[in-house]
Amino acid sequence: MRAVLLESTGPVDSPVLRLAEVEKPDPGPGEVVIKVSTCGVCHSNLHMIEGDWVGNGVPAFMPIIPGHEVMGTVDTLGTGVDWLHTGQRVGVQPLWTTCGRCEYCLTGREELCQSKDITGETVNGGYADYMLAKALHCYPVPDEIDDVEAAPLFCPGITAYSAVSRARLAPGRTVGVFGIGGVGHMVLQFARLTGAEVIAVTRSAVHGGIAGDLGADRVVDAASVDPVRALKEVGGVDSSIVFAPASDVVQQAVEATKPGGTIVVGVSADISHFAFADEKRIVGSVIGPRQGMMEVLALAAAGKVKPVCDTFALEDAPDVLLRLKHGEIRARAVLKI
Repeated sequence: MRAVLLESTGPVDSPVLRLAEVEKPDPGPGEVVIKVSTCGVCHSNLHMIEGDWVGNGVPAFMPIIPGHEVMGTVDTLGTGVDWLHTGQRVGVQPLWTTCGRCEYCLTGREELCQSKDITGETVNGGYADYMLAKALHCYPVPDEIDDVEAAPLFCPGITAYSAVSRARLAPGRTVGVFGIGGVGHMVLQFARLTGAEVIAVTRSAVHGGIAGDLGADRVVDAASVDPVRALKEVGGVDSSIVFAPASDVVQQAVEATKPGGTIVVGVSADISHFAFADEKRIVGSVIGPRQGMMEVLALAAAGKVKPVCDTFALEDAPDVLLRLKHGEIRARAVLKI
């Protein structure tokens, strides 16, 4: 089969990725082989490829096949898998497998499992014709969702859904969404479903246009105005959700949030000042558990959320990642395999 291999970490504009012919995997007990149709390209892929996470043991080995938002059909069943069938449309999210027995797995917080495997980081991922997956972590995909739009649901979709669930939103409340990119444009859509007033904050004119198209109640152009001042002029926001990968943006979200409010952060950042007397609450958020993933698929099948996608060929993966690095992707890039 064809696969994009990461052979060494380094700048994405150097020859660290190579399209190669490799052996198609065989499923073991409880596993399936998926014939990949589409795979989203995530900023996390870029971090891994450029070596930002080597100190954390990611990638776990090389050469490795990146890609962790995967859509396809079941090609081969391993022994003991009797709830899926060949030809069935399924997807896989970053949570490739978990131990199933720790306190996090047993309390619906399996994304925190300390023994988890991450698709495309500790096991081979979806930049390939075929991918090995754990059957218990495969999700049947409703027919109402096409393959291109399905792939981003398995990372931006579940990540955004989990972040919104932590933001304490409700009708009559206001949320600032900082960063309208691959995840942020999905956060905006899920936030609207709560009935809250949604204010998009972005430095990009393109992303501002996407936010308006997706129904943001207001768009703040952070390139031309101080977003903290702009939000405080309307009384501040009850909650903020941040997926802009910049410490200054996280600080802006903290300052623009009302006393007693909640700031949900889905990126690494340094916070330089935090006024404890305001009793604000900062919460981290990362991907999400299997039940949440099923809920995301149901909402997408009902037409309530829809990723904004641009498609590319598998062999274009290095160029797509370079464009992502330079901020030239509108929302989500998807490889059509």
